[in-house]
Amino acid sequence: MAGSEGQGSRSYMSDQMDSVVLDQADDAGGRNLGKSVLHAADPLSSSLAQSALTGFAGEEDLVEPPSYADAIFAPPYMGSSSDTEITAATNGPSPSEAQPSTSRPNQLVLNISVTDPQKIIESAGSSLVPGSGTYVSYKVTTKTNLPGYKASEFAVRRRFKDFVVLADRLAESYRGYFIPPRPDKAVVEGQVMQQKDFVEMRKMALDKYLKRLAAHPVLRNSTDLKVFLETEGRLPLQPTTDLASRMLDGAVKLPRQLFGSEQTTPPPQEAAQPAKGGRDLVRIFKELKQTVQNDWGSSKPPIAEEDKAYLDRKEKELDLEKQLLDASAKAEALTKAQQELGEVTGELGLAFVKIAKFEEEPGTSQQQKVHAVESRRLGHAAIRTSRLCRTATAQTVNQLGQLHEYLGLMAAIHAAMADRNNALVTVQTLTNDLATKKSKIEKLEAQSSKIFGGDTSRTRKIADLNREVAATDEALLAAKQEYEKIKERNREEIERFDRERHADFHQMLAGFVRTQVAYNEKAASFWQALADDSTQGRSARSSIAGT
Repeated sequence: MAGSEGQGSRSYMSDQMDSVVLDQADDAGGRNLGKSVLHAADPLSSSLAQSALTGFAGEEDLVEPPSYADAIFAPPYMGSSSDTEITAATNGPSPSEAQPSTSRPNQLVLNISVTDPQKIIESAGSSLVPGSGTYVSYKVTTKTNLPGYKASEFAVRRRFKDFVVLADRLAESYRGYFIPPRPDKAVVEGQVMQQKDFVEMRKMALDKYLKRLAAHPVLRNSTDLKVFLETEGRLPLQPTTDLASRMLDGAVKLPRQLFGSEQTTPPPQEAAQPAKGGRDLVRIFKELKQTVQNDWGSSKPPIAEEDKAYLDRKEKELDLEKQLLDASAKAEALTKAQQELGEVTGELGLAFVKIAKFEEEPGTSQQQKVHAVESRRLGHAAIRTSRLCRTATAQTVNQLGQLHEYLGLMAAIHAAMADRNNALVTVQTLTNDLATKKSKIEKLEAQSSKIFGGDTSRTRKIADLNREVAATDEALLAAKQEYEKIKERNREEIERFDRERHADFHQMLAGFVRTQVAYNEKAASFWQALADDSTQGRSARSSIAGT
């Protein structure tokens, strides 16, 4: 209760600060505190920053900067025209300038945006779940010059489950790539989705997700993504079967596998996919057994992960995630403290403005009126600094939000490395199966050779085992090819991740430093101007007193 009262009081004080009309010129000294020089390389030279210096001109200036938690759902920070000017004023191009501009000829472009959420009411049904008869659709607009698309600009409407289908198909088709994670599905979506804030946050999250896919050098050319973006009406992509259905299929097939009426060796196309799908419980049990042997067994597996550089990199990724988590928390604390400083400074300025009004009441002495002028100037300088702090805080949130962006991508890295480990376990399991079947054949042949004329039953078993060996050979070959493919994808993605992370972090740190320098220089100029005016005022009063 106390917390809510404090927030209400702070909101009331903020409204009062916003309603203060700042003097455009001070009486003593004739200095205009609101007209400070905005350099071209100044990150605070936006219209919002200028209004912070000269007083709020309209209702749009009263918008509070986003909180750190809100900003992480916003589209990735792409900079502004003022940021470009900052870069141009520094030595050397920024990472963004070093890359080709999307407006250049022959540059392949895929720009995607998610807008205009609309509530759709499905046909009347007898569902007992509240809100299950409605859903929200989003307008997905695409502008591209990539070959294969039907037009350069088009739009479709998609609901959230369409995004889920797209993400599942990409995860199945592009194992080993760092696939950006899609936004999570709300547990009680049917009830929560009615809330405007939730829909807006989901819209921004979906927009960010598609922008990440469009920025990926491989995924942007995916056939599934192309179908998702340009096919009007119902999404034609078939969703992957849910886990419960797959497990049911596996349970139905299990007795036939155990009694030998159906082979347990997966066909090549299934061997190239993970076993955890649930359709083949025998394979799941075998690979689980292989995993336990790898972790706890005394014998070395037939094929092991021997890439020491890769194993070291896995450990470094875990350390990087910890560092990003800590840095993201510290960045959130910094922006909250900066926001608090701006609010308190504004409240101080408002207090001095009230003191000035009190000193100007009828019947006060000339000395009190002089004090009122000084109090008002101090209050206005503090309020200007507070408004400027808002702008600096908003830009800091955008810049340091890059930390949270990369923290979210760590899940994609772990998933890609898990694909590699699962593919290796499949290879190990099939290798052991193949060795076991060949060993059985050798034993049966040795036993059969001791019987004159051979053993018909053993001969039949040997023929069956030979067919299983051939099938296992094919499955093992497909599994090895998939494993090598995933290894190569991991290598390419790690190189790309390092390259982009270094460029993004350089840009983030440079922008953050420029923002802090510009903010502190401008805030200092407000207080310096006030100090100069106060000195001039005292000199003028001393001269008058001397005469």
